[in-house]
Amino acid sequence: MKNIVKAACLAACSSSLVLGVSLSTASANEWPTDDVRLVVPYAPGGTTDVLSRRVADLLQDELGANVIVENRPGAGSTVATARLARGGRDASHTILMASPGHTIGAAIYPDLTYDPVEDFVFLQNLIDIPNVMVVPASSPYDSVEAFIEAAREQNMTFSHSGVGSSIHMSGELFKTLTETNLTAVPFAGSGAALPALLGGDVDVSFENMPTVLSHIRSGDLRALAVTSAERSEHLPDVPTLAEIGEYNLDQFVTTAWFGLIAHESFSQAAQDAMHEALGGVMQREEFLNFANQLGAEPGQVADEEFKQFIAQEVERWQEVAEQAGISQ
Repeated sequence: MKNIVKAACLAACSSSLVLGVSLSTASANEWPTDDVRLVVPYAPGGTTDVLSRRVADLLQDELGANVIVENRPGAGSTVATARLARGGRDASHTILMASPGHTIGAAIYPDLTYDPVEDFVFLQNLIDIPNVMVVPASSPYDSVEAFIEAAREQNMTFSHSGVGSSIHMSGELFKTLTETNLTAVPFAGSGAALPALLGGDVDVSFENMPTVLSHIRSGDLRALAVTSAERSEHLPDVPTLAEIGEYNLDQFVTTAWFGLIAHESFSQAAQDAMHEALGGVMQREEFLNFANQLGAEPGQVADEEFKQFIAQEVERWQEVAEQAGISQ
């Protein structure tokens, strides 16, 4: 009888041990175990902020956890990115909405405390928004070629939304490739830059599509080209700069990309959960409609491909910044 009781106790203890190990393993594999923080490295109201809040709402449904948006602006996104790179206790549940500022910042800020490629996990590129080369409706130039020839003979100006923005660096890249006489005119954001462009106070801009699309359709601005690899379905009659085939423009492909990154310590369980959730987000009608409203295309790269893209962008913008003499 004692042996039977002893055997029963051993079996019960073994079952409890196995169950305990199983529960422990399951708990270790569950993510998230806390609120997820989505950091926006810019002030509220801009494209990055609006996109982040829309993604946070959808991601919250997919993850079944709170996704809290935090704005931490400063120094072209490098303040928030440096904080993420430092890690800390909240790194396991923190993601950041990166954009061209991540790669351009690495080119124009020489004293960064982090490596823009190696210190992060690159989860998913969410959308790509082309820039548009636009001139005022009163401009005499109706083609990229005509504009370039004129800008080689006389001084011209291009507006941008701030030093190091994709709009600024697109203009500098165009200037370098085409050997034109373009002077950058900075403004405190696209909202401030747009009236100067509409009024003809500057000659050209390489603005994000959402900012200028309605003005192109109304005839207040003239689109000469888009900066993406393919023509935009929103402006199907407008060529890409790469199509021009002259002036080294076959090398000109830039977009305002937006994607989620995390600290290098972000666990594999967290990465797996995020990939599954983001796959759901990017298939949802709400996300696709929102991307369409921005004139954007859904992102195509994740993980290692996303990381390789970032490394290439850092190298490219470092070359442009050096040639333009841009440093902060």
